[in-house]
Amino acid sequence: MAVFTEVSPAEASTLLQRLHLGALTDMAGCAGGIENTNYFVSTERDGQPHHYVLTLFERLTFEQLPFYLHLMKHLAGKGIPVPDPAADAQGEILHTVQGKPAAVVNRLRGKSELAPSADHCAQVGAMLARMHLAGQDYPRQQPNLRGLAWWNDTAPVVLPHLSPAQAELLQDELAHQNAIAASASHAQLPRGPIHADLFRDNVMFDQGQLSGFFDFYFAGCDSFAFDLAVCLNDWCIDLATGVQDDTRSAAMVQAYAAVRPLTAAEQELLPAMLRAGALRFWISRLWDWHLPREASVLQPHDPAHFERVLRARRATP
Repeated sequence: MAVFTEVSPAEASTLLQRLHLGALTDMAGCAGGIENTNYFVSTERDGQPHHYVLTLFERLTFEQLPFYLHLMKHLAGKGIPVPDPAADAQGEILHTVQGKPAAVVNRLRGKSELAPSADHCAQVGAMLARMHLAGQDYPRQQPNLRGLAWWNDTAPVVLPHLSPAQAELLQDELAHQNAIAASASHAQLPRGPIHADLFRDNVMFDQGQLSGFFDFYFAGCDSFAFDLAVCLNDWCIDLATGVQDDTRSAAMVQAYAAVRPLTAAEQELLPAMLRAGALRFWISRLWDWHLPREASVLQPHDPAHFERVLRARRATP
């Protein structure tokens, strides 16, 4: 999250009143992340405080956003703890602030667990599997916009900023992932709506219990195994080295498989999906690091972290 577009309290108040969410009592820009403008907003309604997140979308379009927002509504209706977009009197959940698409969702309780235990990882794995099952009948379709096509398009843009060794790694891994994507096993992977960015800071825990998944704005239709791999690459590695933590990894995979057993193709290609997940975030962080956008609050992530993860995944499948 970051602040690219300044929103005044008066503008926020007008939207909140139109959504019947109460009178604005507090508003603060959110730091962290790099894609959208986010504000924490609090209101008073019927004598009670309520807490929301106001998001202005800086890259996603009015045409793309219904997929994400209605997916969140769909999952919430299936009992998955996700933010629920607020609708106006006409039932519209996609709004406009300063000419940009915007949404208001309820703020989840709890906080992120940035030093997860095996139990935290197991809870994430089980809920991820529940989310995948709940999304199978979601009718809207949209590709993973940060999938293979985006990697192929973006790699030439970041290559001039890399050392020869880094460039060789990027090109070799990209060739490998293109070959995997063309394989018969890859065609057999179960697919559906995935979160695609379920890092530690996109999950809430309240008193040790998972209380919600949020930030669905990288979601798209892709393989469930890729979504699991993205989680494993963040929740179940040593942050200093990028090396897998076997205990946490086993806890997450076993908890996931207890809810939705992995197919033979998923078991075969999970090592390749772990490499794919590392490549995806290395490329995107290289892009954000070397080609940053202006923001009043912005902290780009160091791309070296996912270079380490990718090298570790290649060295130890």
